[in-house]
Amino acid sequence: MEYLKAFLVGGLICCICQVLIDKTALTPARILTGCVVTGVVLGAVGLYPLLADWAGAGAAVPLTGFGNLLAQGTRKAVDRDGLLGALTGPLSAASGGIAAAVLFGFLAALCFPSREK
Repeated sequence: MEYLKAFLVGGLICCICQVLIDKTALTPARILTGCVVTGVVLGAVGLYPLLADWAGAGAAVPLTGFGNLLAQGTRKAVDRDGLLGALTGPLSAASGGIAAAVLFGFLAALCFPSREK
């Protein structure tokens, strides 16, 4: 049942984004930014953690989950470090995922050389 819930929630998030790409004049970059901001807002008001607990990776993996991660990191760092935590919290919360993305992107670039189109 966990896999079904994750599939449904993750699929719904992707479906909403695909409809926005197909039916609006919004650019993909604006839609992706909107997903992150939606995750931040839902995480800040406490709704996204409930969704993530219920749906698991279906809510944690999409970009809305990244926004929620930034909101959680900011909240914890502000409680611990004060106003300076608003700057350091999101960076420290997301540093592992960002470092992995950079590393694997670099390794892929080494393994698969680019070519002109």
